[in-house]
Amino acid sequence: LTDVALKNLKPKDKPYKVTDRDGMYAHVSPSGAISFRLDYRMHGRRETLTLGRYGPAGLSLARAREKCIDARRTIAD
Repeated sequence: LTDVALKNLKPKDKPYKVTDRDGMYAHVSPSGAISFRLDYRMHGRRETLTLGRYGPAGLSLARAREKCIDARRTIAD
């Protein structure tokens, strides 16, 4: 996933995911909003953590990856 790829994502009728790495992905809503999320398992249950929204007022891809690494460390502890 790159910044150029994120900027070129178009909204669809239903929300969809674009995977990055380490369990993180970009969630694209029908309104066109892009947010970064992380899926993980805790006690056998699948959980989703929203890291933040992509854009000038939100997170960059690099910052989202940093938050993903921090969240994975916290989950491991």
